[in-house]
Amino acid sequence: MNTKLFIFTCFSVLLATACTEPESTLPDWPWTDPEENVTPEPEVKKEPNQNYVDAGWINVGEQFGELPEHINVYKAPAELEGKAAVAYIAVADMSKAKWDVWSVKADDSYKTSDSYRTPSEVYEEVECPVVINGGYFFYEGANYTSSLAVSNGKLLAYNINYASEDWVTVYSPTRAAFLQKKDGTFDACWTYWTGPKHYTYQIPADNSYDETPKQVPSDSYPEKAAEFEAQTAIGGGPVLINAGKYANTWSEEMFDVGGVNPTSNNPRTAIGVTAEKKLVFFVCEGRNQTEGVAGLTTEDLANVLMDLGCVEAINLDGGGSSCMLVNGKETIKVSDGSQRAVASTVMIM
Repeated sequence: MNTKLFIFTCFSVLLATACTEPESTLPDWPWTDPEENVTPEPEVKKEPNQNYVDAGWINVGEQFGELPEHINVYKAPAELEGKAAVAYIAVADMSKAKWDVWSVKADDSYKTSDSYRTPSEVYEEVECPVVINGGYFFYEGANYTSSLAVSNGKLLAYNINYASEDWVTVYSPTRAAFLQKKDGTFDACWTYWTGPKHYTYQIPADNSYDETPKQVPSDSYPEKAAEFEAQTAIGGGPVLINAGKYANTWSEEMFDVGGVNPTSNNPRTAIGVTAEKKLVFFVCEGRNQTEGVAGLTTEDLANVLMDLGCVEAINLDGGGSSCMLVNGKETIKVSDGSQRAVASTVMIM
């Protein structure tokens, strides 16, 4: 064999052998392949109360600045109960949220040496995301409150326990309260206190200005009495929804007189809770602060809150007192032209 041919053949065999070395003996590649430059899709925030949006309410929380995830604010559709409306609700998931009450402290005659405050003055002190006005009050040479208030289990004021048209015939009505008990359950009920005794009821005393006064409420009248117990509570009236049923007991609570005007269109404030434990604050304009917007009756208000899924709800002070602040900013136009100083407010945090 030609020497040159033999050498070339051997070299070719060696080269082929080196190039076909088993793959398993090759070293691992120590670097990862670069990832493709993919732009992530923007995160879409899930609407937590889609049923409200489907009913025409608009989530407007971003208009008021940053809010906790468990609190959302909605503006009402242009009409509620067939009437032109400017209204807002604040909705809080109570598995994460808390609520509280600020109130003047009153003695047994409902008199207080504390000053009333505007919702903005309360907000400046507590800086809660949402603040609404609370219960009723009056002035007769001194400040008085006529609505229940409980904060952190401490009773600050009672619901007023008398009513009269002429101050000759005096009645003893049960009045509305919205409360949360220490076990976390909510209730819209009727209350009465006399001396050391303080009760809640699941039906109101059946009083009417057209009849003689009924007996003073007690542990046996009206029925279903229970000793008062609450961790947080606010009074007002009338009860709008109790145990999932329409109530609107303004007649039994004797709100025929006193400025509540339950059958007239007015600015309104209310508080309620759904079966899913969503706390709902409601406020609406009235008295034509926005042209053509007269407000709502308490019947309208009860229907709106039932449509929103509330199973317990009461009316709070309305008219010139109605106000809701979100991060300190007003929602509705208050009918007095500026915020009214009130005896109590309710807050979500």
